[in-house]
Amino acid sequence: MGISVTQLLIVLVIVIVLFGTKRLRNMGGDLGGAVKGFRSAMKDGEEDKNLAEKDDDIIEAEVTEKKTEQDKA
Repeated sequence: MGISVTQLLIVLVIVIVLFGTKRLRNMGGDLGGAVKGFRSAMKDGEEDKNLAEKDDDIIEAEVTEKKTEQDKA
């Protein structure tokens, strides 16, 4: 009930005839570049998440009084 090896080979031959080997090679390179970009974006996202978790440790304070030069004199 599944796809046999001969059916896969027939589909592969039809795809090669329709697109040609050069275009398939270009499409493969583009797909590989997209996957590589996706992985690096996921890695950057994890680094940003780790930095955000570290930022939560910072103690925030509120300024209650602002001194100007007139107050100092």
